[in-house]
Amino acid sequence: MAPATATAAATVAASAVKKSAHAKVNLTVPLLASLAALLFVCPALVVGFWTACTHYQCSLTSTYTHLAAAYNNTDLFWPILWQKLPQFSVESSLLYSGWVVFQGLLYAYLPGRDGYGQQTPAGHVLPYKVNGLRAWLLTHVLFIVGSFGLGWFSPSIIHDRWGGLLVAANVYGYALTLFAYGKAHWFPSHPRDLRFTGSVLYDIFMGVELNPRLGNKWDFKLFHNGRPGIIAWTLVNLSFAAAQYQQLGRVTNSMVLLNFFHAIYVVDFFYNEDWYLRTIDIVHDHFGFYLAWGDVAWLPFMYTLQSHYLVRNPVDLSPSGLISLLAIGMAGYYIFRCANNQKDLVRKADGKALIWGRPAQVIRAHYVTSDGKMHSSLLLTSGFWGISRHFNYVGDLMMCFAYCALCSFNHLLPHFYLVYMTILLVNRIDRDSERCSHKYGPYWDQYCQRVPYKLIPFIY
Repeated sequence: MAPATATAAATVAASAVKKSAHAKVNLTVPLLASLAALLFVCPALVVGFWTACTHYQCSLTSTYTHLAAAYNNTDLFWPILWQKLPQFSVESSLLYSGWVVFQGLLYAYLPGRDGYGQQTPAGHVLPYKVNGLRAWLLTHVLFIVGSFGLGWFSPSIIHDRWGGLLVAANVYGYALTLFAYGKAHWFPSHPRDLRFTGSVLYDIFMGVELNPRLGNKWDFKLFHNGRPGIIAWTLVNLSFAAAQYQQLGRVTNSMVLLNFFHAIYVVDFFYNEDWYLRTIDIVHDHFGFYLAWGDVAWLPFMYTLQSHYLVRNPVDLSPSGLISLLAIGMAGYYIFRCANNQKDLVRKADGKALIWGRPAQVIRAHYVTSDGKMHSSLLLTSGFWGISRHFNYVGDLMMCFAYCALCSFNHLLPHFYLVYMTILLVNRIDRDSERCSHKYGPYWDQYCQRVPYKLIPFIY
């Protein structure tokens, strides 16, 4: 445990730069071109995967071959392409609108305790209403009772209207992005935490407001990620499992295990919702297209690709295969949860905690916020956090592998999630390292010397 020396603290204070709310950032042309492309490529990718699953048994090769052949005949290509795309539906749009409104009401009015995020660069410690688990439970009870119990609607309703829901989610995601950008200009929640870069494109994509809110606790980031996004995750899987049952008269063991894995992950998220308030999404990412559209369109449609695949390509695992993937997935969950619990335990106990039966080893770091005030933080260097700086991500990737392997290895599409999550988490590691280096200065250098590996020891 390194003592907090006055010299190191002074170094941090001297290197801290107070940024104004309208600070300019030099952005390269390739970066801006990439962001412009992503504004359209990401939705196109979601639509493309939907098309592949809906019309081509989730085969990317068949999708490309068929559309490429049609492209050679100009007269037929556009009519064929239009037929393959998801279509706007008034009923699906009303269903999606009702879903968002219903989740908004649960978020606002269901009882829940107060949680608090980390200090923002401007020195704010914001309260959050933590009632996600109750919202998840109530939503699923109503869905199961209304569909399976009372027969008000088919349990496969989400599967049956998936194309129209995709169109509605994209429209809402773009509208939410533009609203967030306008709100940052006209009625921001915390003006000193704004980040204007001088590029309209960058600000729309990455966001300007750090914590956009309506009132004191109705937080845009927490709501849109957790409610229409993550609550939908398990409902989508359940609905696709119902669709598989309607087609086969049974549910395959791979679909059952997929629903089990995802339910564990989602329930864990809401059970530990207070922990999420101190993750990179809430603490550091600003609210723009990246989170706004990503939460309402990318997350529920791309994180559930395995259930889409298993409806079109049922997989029955052998007993040994089922047990092996169950073991990998649960081992990954154990690492993921225990690693995060270790960090939370040490912070709550101010470093005076036992990790694996021994006193926690920490570096007591100091940093300065943009209001000029000095603060302290703990950098844990023992337990899972002594193996690598993000060993919790190893657990994440083990779970991702198990989800994807449930679909066998005949097609690439259901394995996109593992590829995407690997890229996402490696990117987060790099962003976190850059941010912490700027924030903690010499303390971060000391931490990196103690824990040299970013993810996997001796590899990365």
